[in-house]
Amino acid sequence: MVQALDYQLPTPNAAQRAMWHVSSSPPGAWLFAKALHHIDKVLLRVTDGRFSAPEILAGIPVVIVCTTGARTGQRRETPLLGVPVGEDLAVIGTHFGQPGTPGWYYNLRAHPETEVAYRGKSIPARAREAEGDEWTTVWAQARQVYAGYEAYARRIRNRPIHIMLLDQR
Repeated sequence: MVQALDYQLPTPNAAQRAMWHVSSSPPGAWLFAKALHHIDKVLLRVTDGRFSAPEILAGIPVVIVCTTGARTGQRRETPLLGVPVGEDLAVIGTHFGQPGTPGWYYNLRAHPETEVAYRGKSIPARAREAEGDEWTTVWAQARQVYAGYEAYARRIRNRPIHIMLLDQR
């Protein structure tokens, strides 16, 4: 999947790394949880999927995970940070450290057949949940890609952080 999408992790510059502190702070995370997907929807549309707000602001590459709604059956497109794990990508269910499990997790659990898009390329994929040692390994990798995950984890109470692995079908 990583190779098929030509997925790359950029090296964030100093200003982008500073944005990590803003985005992982409680007020910044709350703001991004409420507004970022709306901004990204517009930016991704006008740039044909080539640029996203997190990539520009924080040097964080975003994939679009297309799911089927668990309750509605409707197509949903969610911009998420993709964490490379070998040739697969993982998506992390921190919801910016906010309460509640993100809806995309329930969608992928109910309908694991999905589609992943990155910079105009799209491929079919299948999702499965990481557990045990695999979860621990992916979580360590995710914290290397984006240090804000650690701050999110400290704020999450009474729910697990779900990690879904996406592999090319």
